[in-house]
Amino acid sequence: MQQLSKQPAFELGQIVATPGALASLRKSGQQPGEFLTRHVNREWGDFSDEDRKENDSSLEHGFRLLSVYRTRAGDKLWIITESDRSVTTLLLPEEY
Repeated sequence: MQQLSKQPAFELGQIVATPGALASLRKSGQQPGEFLTRHVNREWGDFSDEDRKENDSSLEHGFRLLSVYRTRAGDKLWIITESDRSVTTLLLPEEY
C-alpha cells in the first residue's frame, strides 16, 4: 500500500534565516527543516490554546503566521510566514 504524505497547510515562499537563528541551530545540532515541517503542518509550537486559535484564524484569513519553538539547547526560535506567503523567516525573538 502506498503511503500518503501530509500536504502542507500553506506555502512557505522564500525561506531565510537570521544569523542568530543559524547560530542557535548549529549550537543545538538541529536543522531548519525540522522546525519548518512543524510550522507548515500547523504545529505552532509553544503557544497557548488562544494563540493557536489566532494562528488558525490567521491562516484562514490570509494573515501573518508565527510559530514558537525551543531548540534542544533551550533557545527560543521563531518562524514567521508573511501574510502573502512570499517569505518565511527563522529568527530569534531578540532579532525581531
